[in-house]
Amino acid sequence: MMMQNITVQLGCFRKPCVPVAPAVILASVLGLGGCTVGPDFTRPTAPPAARYTGNTLRGEDASASDTVQHIALGREIESDWWTLFRSDAIDQIVTQAVAHNRSLSASTATLRQAQELALAQAGSRYPQVDLTAGVGRQQYGSEFLGGGFGKLPPFTYFAVGPTVSYTLDYTGGVARGVEQQFALAEVERHQLDAAYLTITGKAVMQALAIASARAQIATVETILVQDRDNLRLVQTAFDSGSVAREDVVSAQSQIANDMTLLPSLREDLAKARHALSVVLGRVPASELPPDVDLAQLTLPLQLPVSLPSELAHRRPDILAAEARLHAATSAVGVAQSNLYPKIQLSATVGQQSLKTDQLFDRASNAWSIISGLTAPIFDGGTLRAEKRAAIDAMHASAANYEETVLEAFAQVADLLEALDHDAEQLDAQAQAQQAAQSSLDLARLSYQEGNAGVLLVLDAERSYQQARLGYVRAVVQRYLDTVQLFLALGGTSPSAPVAVASSQRGAS
Repeated sequence: MMMQNITVQLGCFRKPCVPVAPAVILASVLGLGGCTVGPDFTRPTAPPAARYTGNTLRGEDASASDTVQHIALGREIESDWWTLFRSDAIDQIVTQAVAHNRSLSASTATLRQAQELALAQAGSRYPQVDLTAGVGRQQYGSEFLGGGFGKLPPFTYFAVGPTVSYTLDYTGGVARGVEQQFALAEVERHQLDAAYLTITGKAVMQALAIASARAQIATVETILVQDRDNLRLVQTAFDSGSVAREDVVSAQSQIANDMTLLPSLREDLAKARHALSVVLGRVPASELPPDVDLAQLTLPLQLPVSLPSELAHRRPDILAAEARLHAATSAVGVAQSNLYPKIQLSATVGQQSLKTDQLFDRASNAWSIISGLTAPIFDGGTLRAEKRAAIDAMHASAANYEETVLEAFAQVADLLEALDHDAEQLDAQAQAQQAAQSSLDLARLSYQEGNAGVLLVLDAERSYQQARLGYVRAVVQRYLDTVQLFLALGGTSPSAPVAVASSQRGAS
């Protein structure tokens, strides 16, 4: 069975009619009491957690040190987070990324689109005024007036004047729709903040990837220098007849094996530079800013970490989930308002004349006032099902918001633990490198004195190689985890556009 509506139109046309019906309908509506249907949005309360992890992190309570990172719980990042590395090269890279990244430009345009759509929706709360003008020629049939009057001659008419229409929002459904659209624009604003955070993070991490590859290449090249020194040592011993030819071959084989490390590292370097060029909005063949030198970076030892209760008000993904919940809550009000009758008011005032020179005479005045009421009678349960669906969508948005908060807390907790273990790993790698260096020196000395074979030296060299590369990777991983922590905490974002918020206040 098809949906049926009752539509009532009461009005008047031209001067002889007195506009009583609109006043009667308006009084009846006001008698109902104006209200805004649907639930009001309330900002979710952050989980009452004072810590991110159940363990006491070493850096959280440790005394001052030149190598241990300390967690300053309850402090916010006062400036752009990447400046904490105190690297002009990183500052330059991030500045160029923010200025030229294509994804950031797309997110900015999407936000502006959402803002304009919100402003367009806000216009529905006000009367709509149009200016109409027309000219036409008319011919009526002989039976138009019931017959017996003869055939009316054709005539030309002219008309001009404004038309005003207004939907009486006594249930607040229009206001809820405007509220929903502004909430969706708020989602895009936080999406822009998330894109800004992502792009700055990618810029720094690709710069660190370049620095890591360069440092590992330099380490391998240093090892190759030592390999060649070892080959000369073996060659001298062979020339003096103190060692066999196999020792020379083994030393040459060690050089060849170590050289196999360079191609993959150089490939990693090229890929990191290509990835950075995309972040900077350039083609891979273009010139990039100067490479970041790992030795010139400063590891932030004081890590400002916001409280869990503040993280929910800082991270863009959490704020976007909150705005989606706001939009879903407003949608419930829109669906509920559709269950009520709709009242449309319209009025026209203009000039109508058969001659242009009489178009603006007082006798040519014409006006009309019309009010219409449309009430749903039977729709097969569509409107109530839509309301229930909107409520379910609101509950889903609330659950998604809570899941986003929990995942954010877990991410921060993981990175805090990772940084604590990074320090342990770095200490272990430093000790391993020192031990490998001492072992290699003793092996070479024993070989020179004839107390050990070349295989002992080669084994010591392999251990030293692994220890040195492991140390470089541990240093880089500590930087990367520090970057990831700043990103997980929400970092800092540019000043948010205020057009949406100010326009919403003006529309209220």
